[in-house]
Amino acid sequence: MANLLLLKRRIKAAGNVSKTTKAMQMIAVSKLKKAQDATFAGRPYVEKLSSISQNVLGKLNNESLHVYMKKNDSKNNLVIILAPDKGLCGGLITNLIRRIVSFNNENKNNLYLTVGKKVESTITNLGAELIASFKFGSTLPSFNMVLPIAQIIDEYFLSRKVGTVKIISTNFTSIFSQKPVITDLLPIDLSQIESSSFSLFEPLADELLPPLLRHYLEMTIYQHLLESYASEQGAKMVAMQNATDNALEIVQDLQLEYNKGRQEKITNEILDIGSAAFTFAYE
Repeated sequence: MANLLLLKRRIKAAGNVSKTTKAMQMIAVSKLKKAQDATFAGRPYVEKLSSISQNVLGKLNNESLHVYMKKNDSKNNLVIILAPDKGLCGGLITNLIRRIVSFNNENKNNLYLTVGKKVESTITNLGAELIASFKFGSTLPSFNMVLPIAQIIDEYFLSRKVGTVKIISTNFTSIFSQKPVITDLLPIDLSQIESSSFSLFEPLADELLPPLLRHYLEMTIYQHLLESYASEQGAKMVAMQNATDNALEIVQDLQLEYNKGRQEKITNEILDIGSAAFTFAYE
């Protein structure tokens, strides 16, 4: 009897888990569509910004290069890491942490800025300097998230405290594929980007380049935020779907075991009644 009660409790617990993971899966599905649309819409915009910036740069001489494009002698790197605030998204965080650890082992002079609570402890365990941390949030990132990040970038890069600015984030390939990537933010290198067909600019090219590169930097950061958010929702949807399937499978196995135990108990009771009746008849 005790075993049957235990099985019944385990069936109920597994059923509650399946309901919870199913609800979380549905939440991720509802967020994923909006995240995908924003991510895919932002990619061509950033690419076009790159192309226009390259075309403007072609009208200037090297002495007119913007400070965002000039290298300095500092050996330090400012590394911006984008990660979720919470787990339950499969191997996304694990893969991201592995990439961070690998990068840190190869490059020791790093200052870190994190967006997302799940990687703060990783930076602390590495013994690296964490200069700032922000929450990622559970909704589609707003452009306002970029402004404090860009301000810190200016503070460290323009004052030559760091020589490069990099961003480690997760690139959204599909619902089933999210890959951690490292992107160089500063100094900006547009040499590999094909320029656009524009040849006339208003205002002049040297006046247009500074705000254009500033906007390009901000939009690149924002695009990485969108990619990371879409990756999180895609990974979470798949992880919660797998968790729901596993919980339901456990319920089925436990229910089968419970039914066998209950049938055995009923059979034993019938045999006991039959044996008692047989004994009573011959006494």
